[in-house]
Amino acid sequence: MSRRKPAGGGRRPNAGGVSNRFHRRNRHQGHYDFPRLVADYPALKPFLTTRPDGEITLDFADVHAVRALNSALMRSAYEVVDWTVPAGYLCPPIPGRADYVHGLADLLAHRHGGQIPRGSGVRALDIGTGASCIYPLLGHCEYGWSFVASDVDADALRAAAAILRVNPALSAHIELRQQLDRQRVFRGVVGADECFDLVMCNPPFHPSAKAVAEESARKWRQLQDRPAPSGRVFQRPKLNFGGQGHELWCPGGELGFIQRMSDESLELATRVYWFSSLVSKSAHLPALSNRLRQLGASEIVSTP
Repeated sequence: MSRRKPAGGGRRPNAGGVSNRFHRRNRHQGHYDFPRLVADYPALKPFLTTRPDGEITLDFADVHAVRALNSALMRSAYEVVDWTVPAGYLCPPIPGRADYVHGLADLLAHRHGGQIPRGSGVRALDIGTGASCIYPLLGHCEYGWSFVASDVDADALRAAAAILRVNPALSAHIELRQQLDRQRVFRGVVGADECFDLVMCNPPFHPSAKAVAEESARKWRQLQDRPAPSGRVFQRPKLNFGGQGHELWCPGGELGFIQRMSDESLELATRVYWFSSLVSKSAHLPALSNRLRQLGASEIVSTP
């Protein structure tokens, strides 16, 4: 079980860079190399500005700038072409998402003499892959793993399929499946005899649409409290990372979703080595750990 920061995107970057606290194998350490990113993905250039001190940056509150940056990162760091997320869907911050993949690789290494298992023989299941298909893409690019990627949203899966079509070297290792029953996590997605080395999930954050609106209002207040870049005027935004309703909230919120996922995992107890999920609120960890112990989990791991 892994822990993540709240919705919106990993550790907050400085003007031109990313956190230095990422996993040691994360490719996105230190400052973004904007000249290289623009060379690999020219569509990023219009979103860049130069500060008075000469540092190149972009407006991380601008959803279009954030999408362009992450598209550039996918192209430059992972050679994934034409990676894009349709308007209204979550745009995952690539550096933080890569951390989750690397953390799971470390967990798998424990049963392989400290060596990370690589190649398509390692099978992973991504619950709620979204339109970005981000975890299967990163997992295969970094370690060669094969994935089954599920989602309840047919439109999201069509967007993910469009990415795979233009990246045939990846599509052979990533299978998309629709979950037709929104009340289920595994049943209806996992075949009767299928086994997986790991399950990963980035669950909905909030318990209601009202909570999502309150989060958006909080971010707007934060924007008003800081100066806009030269020549720009802040307009009231949607959440800068986007998101469809089912991506952002569900009954019971994050805690309820992971508890349902934990309960349902009993059906696959002998066919999955690691079940995992991101957790945004540390306050949820005690309840989740208690539930897992009640269910007879053989090992419980929480990482920052």
